[in-house]
Amino acid sequence: MRATKRGESALLLIDVVEALRTKSVKHAVIGAMAGAVHGVIRASLDADAIVSLAVKEVPALSKNLADAGFNVEFRKGAFDDPIAAALVIKDMFKNRVDLLFGLKGFDREAFDRTLQVELSGESLQIVSREDFIAMKLYAGGPVDLRDAQQAYYVNKDVLDAALLRKVTQKFGRDASKALESIITEFGESQTPSP
Repeated sequence: MRATKRGESALLLIDVVEALRTKSVKHAVIGAMAGAVHGVIRASLDADAIVSLAVKEVPALSKNLADAGFNVEFRKGAFDDPIAAALVIKDMFKNRVDLLFGLKGFDREAFDRTLQVELSGESLQIVSREDFIAMKLYAGGPVDLRDAQQAYYVNKDVLDAALLRKVTQKFGRDASKALESIITEFGESQTPSP
């Protein structure tokens, strides 16, 4: 394991991602780490990723990670929870990685739109700008909405407007209304030319 002290959840994430790759499981880093890539800087002591497995496959992954030496806790979402399941992974320094499964409205094609980012010589797949903004709008809390606004503002000249609207619509009416409010405030994003 790479982490040697508290505050190194990104290093724990690299270890977890290596374990996912051995099982050919796709991931997309979300949350504060993705925000930093998209121009939204916010302190966070944990790392988050969404994973391409179906919820019924999570217990087997949990066992594989535990067998590999990770401290893993399985959490199943309630019927009305937007997240169907999560694996909370911690190390002895209290670094934490949350792997999320079955997020309502999440476009599975987002795994093919990720951005590859190198960290400590390893490759992480970061959720795209459009998917990051849509997910933040869906979360809908005050900090999430500020994150979405900031990511939109910083990236508006390179955002794919049609894709952003499409993925946001999958998260429902409230997310779409919040997006239109941001577009009104900051102006229409541009669809990159081929």
